[in-house]
Amino acid sequence: MRIGIIDLLVDTVVPGRTNTVYAGVLRRQYASIMPQAISVWCRQLGHDVFYATYYAQGDPKGLLPDDLDTVFVSAYTQASHLAYALAKLYRREGTVTVIGGPHAKAFPEDCRRFFDLVVKECDKALIEEILGGHFDSGAVITSGRPLTDLPSVEERMPEITASQFLRGRPTRITVIPLLASIGCPYSCDFCVDWSNKYIALDKTFIADDLRFISQNLPRVFVAYHDPNFGVRFDETMDIIEALPEGQRNPYIMESSLSILKEARLPRLSRTNCAFVAPGIESWNDYSQKAGVGAKRGRAKLDQVTRHFELLRRFVPGLQANFIFGTDLDRGREPVELTRAFMNRLPFVWPAINVLIPYGGTPLHEKYSAHGRILKSLPLAFYCAPYLATTLEHYDPVEYYDHLIDMYVVMTSNRMLARRILAKAPAPIRIAHVLRTFAMRQELAEQRRLRKLLVTDTQFRSFQEGRSDVLPDFFHRRITQRLGSYAELLSHADRIPIYVSSTQEP
Repeated sequence: MRIGIIDLLVDTVVPGRTNTVYAGVLRRQYASIMPQAISVWCRQLGHDVFYATYYAQGDPKGLLPDDLDTVFVSAYTQASHLAYALAKLYRREGTVTVIGGPHAKAFPEDCRRFFDLVVKECDKALIEEILGGHFDSGAVITSGRPLTDLPSVEERMPEITASQFLRGRPTRITVIPLLASIGCPYSCDFCVDWSNKYIALDKTFIADDLRFISQNLPRVFVAYHDPNFGVRFDETMDIIEALPEGQRNPYIMESSLSILKEARLPRLSRTNCAFVAPGIESWNDYSQKAGVGAKRGRAKLDQVTRHFELLRRFVPGLQANFIFGTDLDRGREPVELTRAFMNRLPFVWPAINVLIPYGGTPLHEKYSAHGRILKSLPLAFYCAPYLATTLEHYDPVEYYDHLIDMYVVMTSNRMLARRILAKAPAPIRIAHVLRTFAMRQELAEQRRLRKLLVTDTQFRSFQEGRSDVLPDFFHRRITQRLGSYAELLSHADRIPIYVSSTQEP
């Protein structure tokens, strides 16, 4: 059979100049492991396989050949409309369409409107069953097993070369995606991994991958895609330290501050950790992973700041993940605390996230039960800077005023200069520059949304949850992002179908 796999990393086919540079340099490094694994498995099963990642480099369908028997699409929810449009084109040609990835897991019922099969959890055995025609069209399927057996980096090299390399060669900011564990020990109600049991992968498997990368791709970054890296900290560091000093690739990971205790930090330096992205989340909520106990507000800021200052002595690149708009956020305090954090720690990239009620999470169930989800909002807008819910303590205008306030500081020339002058490796400084310009575009969109809320009563009524009529603004945005692909999705196609996770197959 002729099998296509495409990993959608962006949501647009008509990008602006800044996004083109950002996507072509940085975004392509976000290629997912599972589409690469599926490509390897299909090849091992004897099929002709064509794999591609789409990061806004033209027509996505043109990245794969025609006359495919089956196409696998992996997509984040933000790219769901592009995935749906592609599915319509492939189904017209008689190709069996399969969707997986975060969006399929979060909103399977919406996906099944457009795809023949929707996959929530996957492994090689399930792929073999799919290609063997064991499932009826319209099925939502899952392996029902934790994924503990993945192809090695050596086996994934054709896919890694196609996605993360530039003209067949690695660059100074190329990353190789790895997993050391799956699942997460925490149960944050907004997280899609809230119910996934934490499982560390086989030590020998990880060690073999690291050895292969060290020998064949020296100095290339390793990016751990674990939901929470280093839960078994000492065991994981032992695996990396088994490589001789000087032969350990720099690595990137996301972890909780509670794991990164002071006594452990020297091991991060010895193992060549280059970038870590802990979650601070809210100043008044979700503090378990931040390791601050019951501290909130200013007390949490002071302790977290000291922790990041200590981290910087051992790790050159740092990011702090924030959520703004939880039910415990109110007034200007979260804004002032975030601004203070940025000014105290300009070397830390602040990722400020809007709270998104992804399907299958307790947050989605809670907000749905209280009628707080804007159910006519297309799922492609389940991302910053758009609000998919009503907020407990902010009206939309006030919320965007606060968000804009924080982004102005984040993207200012003064802050950019301080980041560039900070002592960090060149790839990290390059990433700061590209991300600053990308976030300036997001800031511009925030200002447009704020203006519409003030000048367009119908738009404000929708955002406040008083109207279910989707404003034309969102249809225009879909057309701007998808170009000719937008014609494939009717207005009805764009309105999502919600099913409670307790009702899903």
